Amino acid sequence: MRPMRSTLAALAVAGTAIGTGFFGFNFVQNSQFARAEEQVQTSREALKKADDLSSVFRFVGKAVEPSVVNINVTKKSNNAQQGNRFRNLPFDRDQLRRFFPDRDGDGQPDIPDFDSPEEAPELHGTGSGVIMEVSDGYGWILTNNHVAGDASQMEITLSDGRKFTSAALVGADKKTDLAVVKVKADRLIPAKWGDSSELQKGDWVMAFGSPFGYVGSMTHGIVSALNRTNVGILGRQGYENFIQVDAPINPGNSGGPLVNTRGEVVGVNTAIASRTGAFSGIGFAIPSNQAKFVYESLKKSGHVTRGWLGVSISDVATDVPLAQSFGYQGTTGVLVGQTMPNTPATGKLKAGDIITGFNGHDVKNVQELRNEVAATSPNTDVKLNVFRDGKDEMVTLKLGEQPDNVFMASLPGKNKDHHNGAMPEADAGKIGLRLASPSDELLKQYDLADIKQGAVVTAVERNSLAAKAGITVGDVITKVGKTDVKNAQEANEALQGVDLKKGVRLYITTKEPGSDQIMSRFVFVHSEDKQE
Repeated sequence: MRPMRSTLAALAVAGTAIGTGFFGFNFVQNSQFARAEEQVQTSREALKKADDLSSVFRFVGKAVEPSVVNINVTKKSNNAQQGNRFRNLPFDRDQLRRFFPDRDGDGQPDIPDFDSPEEAPELHGTGSGVIMEVSDGYGWILTNNHVAGDASQMEITLSDGRKFTSAALVGADKKTDLAVVKVKADRLIPAKWGDSSELQKGDWVMAFGSPFGYVGSMTHGIVSALNRTNVGILGRQGYENFIQVDAPINPGNSGGPLVNTRGEVVGVNTAIASRTGAFSGIGFAIPSNQAKFVYESLKKSGHVTRGWLGVSISDVATDVPLAQSFGYQGTTGVLVGQTMPNTPATGKLKAGDIITGFNGHDVKNVQELRNEVAATSPNTDVKLNVFRDGKDEMVTLKLGEQPDNVFMASLPGKNKDHHNGAMPEADAGKIGLRLASPSDELLKQYDLADIKQGAVVTAVERNSLAAKAGITVGDVITKVGKTDVKNAQEANEALQGVDLKKGVRLYITTKEPGSDQIMSRFVFVHSEDKQE
C-alpha cells in the first residue's frame, strides 16, 4: 500500500510541476513584456530630461529597439534566366549572397543554373521594418516596397527573438518604395511618429535595422541634407524627397526607422549612394511625413490614391532664360510644358504657365508641387497661383485621381486631319537645324505616328545653337515664339526674323525612346553674344 501511495504522490508532484512550468512560462513571458514596456516608457520620460549625448543614445536605443523587426523574404523569380544573368552582372560576392546564400559552405554564393521557368530560383533577401501600430491582436509594420513587395513568404523576427511566418503584405507603393505588413502577435510595442518637417541639417539622427542580418543594430550620424530629389532610385514616376544622412546604412537596413533624439520615427531608411555596394557615407531615408500618408493609405485600402493635375512640368531654376522669355522675373516656380487632354488641367492651365503657389503654399520646384498634389484627395478644389501673359492669376480647378500609368494616360488621340503628302525640307541653318514637314515615311522613321503637324528635325549641326539647347533629331517644332507652325516652311520663315541675341523660345514635341510617351517641352535658343 505504501509503494502505491508513494507512486501517486510522485505523480501528483510531477503533475504539479508540469502545471507550474506551463503557467510559470506564461508568467515569465508576460513579466518580461511588462518590464520591456515599462522600460520603453521610462526611457521616453528620461529623454525629456537627458542632458548628455551618451545617455540620449542609450535611452533612444531602449525606446526604439523593441519596435524594430527583421524581415527575411522569399521572392519568386519571374524570369527563367534570372540566375544566369546574375552571374554576368557586376555584383560582388556579398551582394549576391543576399539572394543566393552559401548553403554548401564553399564561401561562394550558390547561384543555380536553370533553363526553364520550372527551374527558376527563389530569391532570398533580408531587410528591416518598424512596428507603427498595434490593434486587434495585429502589429502593423512599415517597411520598404523593395523589401516586402512581391514577397511569396516572409519571416518576421522581433527584438525579443520571436519569429512569425504568418505575416501578410497589406499593400505596397512602388512610387515611394514603401510597404505595410501585418503580423498576428501579442506583446508588441509600437514606435512613435515624428515630424520630419522639423528636421534641420546638422540634427542628430539614429538608424535602426538589421544590416547583414545583425538584428538590433543601431548607428548614429547627422542630417547631411534635406529634400534630395532626382536621386534616381524610384524612377521617373517616383516621389523622391529624401533625407540624406551620414549614419551608416548597409544592406539589411532597408525599411528600418530613422529616429530623432526624442526616439521618434522621422524617416525610413531606404538606400545608399555607393560604387561598391558598401556604405560610403551617404544614406537616404524617406521623410516620416510622406511615409505616414502612404502608410495610412496602404493600411486602409491596400493602395495609395493620389490627386492629379495632368500636366508635364519642369523647374524654372533649370532654365531661367526660358522663364524670362515669358516675362517672368523670378528664379523659382514650375513651368507648364504640356497639358494632357481630358485631364483636370484641360481648359484651366496652358503651356507656358508658371505655377508659383498651391493652396496658399509657395511652390519652388517640381517636387514640391508633385508632393502637394499627390497628398491632396481627388475631387478636391484647389487654387493655383499662376504667372500667365505677364501677370499673376489665380486658377481654380478640381483635382482628378492619378492613374496607375501616368505615361499612358498622357497619350493624345489620333488626329484625323493629317496631311499625307510629303513636303520639301527647309534649312534652318541660322540655329543649325535641318527641318522637314511631316510625311508618313518620316513619321514612321522616327516613330512619330501621333504627331501630325510641325517641323520635324532631321539633322542637327554639331556645336550649333540648337545642339547646345538640347534639340535632337526626331524632335518636332510646333511653335516658334508665339507663332504656331504646321510645317517646315512655316518654322523656317518664323526663325528668319528672330534676333538670336535676344533669343527665341521653341515648343518641341517628341517621342520618348523606348516607350509610347509623347512629351512636349519648351527650349530657349540664343547666341552666347550678349546684347548691349
